[in-house]
Amino acid sequence: MASTILLMYSHGVSIAYAVLGIIGQRPSYGYDLKKDYDLYYGKQKPLAFGQVYATLSRLLRDKKIATQGAIEPSKGPERRLYAITELGRNDLETWLTTPEEQRPDTQTVLFTKVVTAILLEKEPDVYLDAQRGAHIQRMRELTTLRRESDSLSERLTADYALFHLEADLRWMDVTLGRLKPLAKEIRRER
Repeated sequence: MASTILLMYSHGVSIAYAVLGIIGQRPSYGYDLKKDYDLYYGKQKPLAFGQVYATLSRLLRDKKIATQGAIEPSKGPERRLYAITELGRNDLETWLTTPEEQRPDTQTVLFTKVVTAILLEKEPDVYLDAQRGAHIQRMRELTTLRRESDSLSERLTADYALFHLEADLRWMDVTLGRLKPLAKEIRRER
């Protein structure tokens, strides 16, 4: 595949399913899997070799992949060719066709920082203002990437990240307007 797919948020996709997807297109060696993962998914956060082999071990254990052919000796570690099994293909298809649920913990870090600031008698609006500045700076970077990129996948991924940052900014605005009642509620529960 010529285009590079960027993932801004590694938690947005399971590494195991990404690896299954790569192996699902053709059997692959661990080194080639890492290279393909970094090309398709991990441009901003490449996958560590240890993560590749840990993922392969779990997929082998769960019988979602199998080694194919003889183990090839090389100057370094042995080379194993991995292929997806029918169980792995079925699991991958199920994952692909199952809509993602809205996760209630999407704002966990931001919300946790606000509540912690209140508990410590700090001003959470100071934290939220700093976070707003960081989000706006990241939005500028993503807007530049989107404008200058020749890759449609990079532009779409930048759009995805921008929309999430915009949602965070809206949440911050709503939260700023509700800080006093929130602080009152938290102090009442102590």
